[in-house]
Amino acid sequence: MGIDIPRIFRVTLRRGGPAMAVVLVAAGAWTVFAQSNSPPAGKSSPPASSAASVHGLVVADMDTSAKVCQDFYHFADGGWLKKNPIPPEYPSWGTFSELAERNREAMHGILEKLSREKAAPGSDEQKLGDFYASCMDEAAIEAQGTRPIAPELDRIEKIQSLADLRSELARLQIRGAGALFGFGSQQDRRNSNEVIAGASQGGIGLPDRDYYTKTDDKSKELRAKYLDHMAKIFALLGDDPGKASGEARAVIDIETKLAQASMTRVERRDPDATYHRMTPAELKALTPNFSWEAYFKEVDAPPIAAVNIGQPKFFEALDKELKAIPLGDWKTYLRWHLVHAASPGLSSGFVNENFDFYGRTLEGTKELLPRWKRCVQSTDRNLGFALGKIYVRENFPPEAKARADQMVKNLIAALRDDLSSLPWMGAETRKAALAKLDAFTPKIGYPDKWRDYTPYKVVRGPHAGNVMNGALYEHHRDMDKIGKPVDRTEWGMTPPTVNAYYSAPRNEIVFPAGILEPPFFDGKADDAVNYGGIGAVIGHEMTHGFDDQGRKFDAQGNLKNWWTPEDLKNYEERASCVQKQFDAYVVEGDLHQNGKLVLGESIADLGGLTIAYKAFQKSLEGKPRPPDIDGFTPEQRLFLNWARVWATNARPEFERLQTNTNPHPLGRFRAIGAPSNIPEFAAAFGCKAGDPMVRAERCLIW
Repeated sequence: MGIDIPRIFRVTLRRGGPAMAVVLVAAGAWTVFAQSNSPPAGKSSPPASSAASVHGLVVADMDTSAKVCQDFYHFADGGWLKKNPIPPEYPSWGTFSELAERNREAMHGILEKLSREKAAPGSDEQKLGDFYASCMDEAAIEAQGTRPIAPELDRIEKIQSLADLRSELARLQIRGAGALFGFGSQQDRRNSNEVIAGASQGGIGLPDRDYYTKTDDKSKELRAKYLDHMAKIFALLGDDPGKASGEARAVIDIETKLAQASMTRVERRDPDATYHRMTPAELKALTPNFSWEAYFKEVDAPPIAAVNIGQPKFFEALDKELKAIPLGDWKTYLRWHLVHAASPGLSSGFVNENFDFYGRTLEGTKELLPRWKRCVQSTDRNLGFALGKIYVRENFPPEAKARADQMVKNLIAALRDDLSSLPWMGAETRKAALAKLDAFTPKIGYPDKWRDYTPYKVVRGPHAGNVMNGALYEHHRDMDKIGKPVDRTEWGMTPPTVNAYYSAPRNEIVFPAGILEPPFFDGKADDAVNYGGIGAVIGHEMTHGFDDQGRKFDAQGNLKNWWTPEDLKNYEERASCVQKQFDAYVVEGDLHQNGKLVLGESIADLGGLTIAYKAFQKSLEGKPRPPDIDGFTPEQRLFLNWARVWATNARPEFERLQTNTNPHPLGRFRAIGAPSNIPEFAAAFGCKAGDPMVRAERCLIW
């Protein structure tokens, strides 16, 4: 799958959505549709969702006083934006949030019911009910305090050598603490049927390496707040203020060294740059101070024949720092990452302090999610396919899956027509592109084979134990893949997830049941709306197979160049146009979107919407033209629902965080970015040259 997804112990009870966990996967592995799908929550009800009760577009969600060719985002979404302020418990509120909220309510009902029942021991139902009940037992969690991590704190204190340090590092990693680097199974990029081991840079507590290296005032201020946060956490462990402050400084010094040795997010977007398959002997030469042979045993890995080292320079630098940094500072570093990972699941002092920095400071969120919603999230993360099996049984009828299957076929046909006629693509490249499209594997709704949670022990006891067992279960499940053929039936998102993804090494497009609902997909809405919603989502994921990363993988999912030099030049010129377009979008002040960082998603948006429009037109062949609805033509409704998908109110802190770290553009730019390049959009709304929604330099790829 990938090697950078945070372990369950790290993310449980954290705010934020599972979509972002997927975004962290190593370059070239997965590309997801949206930047976040976690709904807000509060003590009062969230804003009412018009999509839940009305089929198709809602005119009241628009602001028809705005000029469509000047400000399409507000024309399409202005009414919705005014009616939907951000709840205090969340950094943003958008269409994804509305749908995820409904899905989480459905999961909540399932879990409440199971927690009251006495299911057969060892069954999925028993595990779901007991996990959720243990998470909801706040009094027991409060009484436990730091006891859940006390054994590991004791082990860290007893470290006396680099060998001890490595051994404890391994223990923490398999229990979910993201210290030093990531390690796990990985599909070999040059032999896509093989699973090997993979190691990647990591070990920092701030969202990205740039947070340590930038010298502007905001970055300095944020680092100062991070130091203060760490000191407060150390104080909660019982350290006096002076010692806690010194410990925080020792940690940030180590993390800064790790950050300075790390690749940037843009650099990691190149799958060639993060592929370095090495033998154990080559690993030994790369890091003479770190015994990989011993480490593999300590993480219970099977025999290791090869490891992909994503960032060799990072590991070279880390190896030197293992000797250069005092052992006492390393112990402090491990202590920090243990409690940092565990804080969201500990007593209230740790939960609140963790939220204060990662929620309030980094994202601008005003209040913590209530416990039951955090517990639903945690259960989905730990037992998501057991929960998803019940969810789809109750919420995803066979006819919905059948109609989604048909839309995928229609979109694939439209992309095939497009690839067959692109004027800038030559015959040799076209043949390979069509072969890749024909090899696509669509997955709709839910997996054919459900995950086996038999080894995962869950009891109605201390919640921290269930979480740790979940991390260990997931780690051993991951280790068991190494050296075996790729399991192509496996899913990377749980069925209730409001998102979708494309996997380049597997050449598959995946659409969980959670996103196959309004406003993306509505069986009772007109086709134009569905093509502007789920049709564009499907097209987006398919286009990822040909974006700046996906184009480097062949039909079998191998990292291989299948482009002629001339066609590659033509493609890169067109991609450069998209990069420049998004570089020009201003987030605030002098902060712009990073065109290189968001290039893949922006290319996929352009391709997805273009192909969805063509598929919709193809679906009309031989049929009477659909009538206008609410004064809008079918074509207008398609583009309006595209924009409706991206309606989002967001806090400034959250927008800055997303801009700095996320490969997805902000919603307001996604709403207008692709349409402003598409001639059919201008024709649908009568936009003229010179209007903001008619770009002077149109970016045309598909």
